[in-house]
Amino acid sequence: MKFTFMCKGDGKGGRGRVAVVGGGPAGLAATGYLVCQEYEVDVFDKLPFAGGMMMFAIPPYRVPKESIIEGVEDLEKNYGAKFNYRTKVFCGSEVRHDEGDEYVEKSLDLTKIIQEYEATLLTTGIWLSRKLGVPGDDARNVYSALEYLYSWSVYDLGLSTHKPPVGERVVVVGGGYSAIDAAETALVKGAKEVYLTYRRTIKEAPAGEYEVRRIMSEGVRWVELVQPTKVIVENGRVTGVEFVKMKLGEPDESGRPRPIPIPGSEHVIEANIVLAAVGEVPTPPLDIVCDGIKADPKRRTIIVNNRMQTGVENVFAAGDLITGASMIGKAVGSGLRAAAFIDSFLRSRRVV
Repeated sequence: MKFTFMCKGDGKGGRGRVAVVGGGPAGLAATGYLVCQEYEVDVFDKLPFAGGMMMFAIPPYRVPKESIIEGVEDLEKNYGAKFNYRTKVFCGSEVRHDEGDEYVEKSLDLTKIIQEYEATLLTTGIWLSRKLGVPGDDARNVYSALEYLYSWSVYDLGLSTHKPPVGERVVVVGGGYSAIDAAETALVKGAKEVYLTYRRTIKEAPAGEYEVRRIMSEGVRWVELVQPTKVIVENGRVTGVEFVKMKLGEPDESGRPRPIPIPGSEHVIEANIVLAAVGEVPTPPLDIVCDGIKADPKRRTIIVNNRMQTGVENVFAAGDLITGASMIGKAVGSGLRAAAFIDSFLRSRRVV
């Protein structure tokens, strides 16, 4: 995927100033659209480079980092977009710490940005991982898939000299793309054995049967119909994961068969690194409410109307921030739709 744009805009057409908070796929797509409509766009991102998880969590063999860098340079040099890196935007007296915040050097008040720009788009993504929720899941060498992939990305980009742990036996819990990426990365980086464990079967895996079989062909061991019950810890270090076998029952609210534990089927898979890939949740630039902008208290998604406006008419939101975790293509499409609504909104305000 490459973010390149061909349009007449240069970001200096004088149609107005727009702030984009978050430089992931939704934010970049929106920025491209808006500069093509001759808006001046300032992007604020907490990381040292734009691209969000495409740059810092998704392996380069899935999304080449060079393509992202070229696309951002195109937006800067040819269309006038301005990127403000290592900058976290937040509403509230205490700035919340999320995953990926290690490089933040400056914090800005969201309310002041809203006042300064004619429109603001929020696209801060999903930088908070769910935990396994079992005893021992906070032990040393238990990482979220996001944390693990992020640590390898910053190391490979030369932003850190601290090499992440490789591990001899790695157990990954989950069946989505984060689980696939974490398992494959562990194998590529030198782990001797990598187990990818999932509570349903390969047919229900969110990443799809093709992806699971692909990494199985590379050497990852697939274990289905198991669910962790506890992380085994000795002397403060992980030595394994206890699982219980599952059977599939009637469909649950997701439409997939419900996994049901089989009593007495507990067993242990030895491991010295455990990667929890059980999902990420949105990280809006606010806690629950910020001057009319509201987040769903359970899902943490920003609440928007059918024109992607928040409770403040000139503040919009897009991407995983409003949908929860999704695919890159969906985030791009969401960013483009939000940008079109921003353009329509600002044009209507100029009509008297």
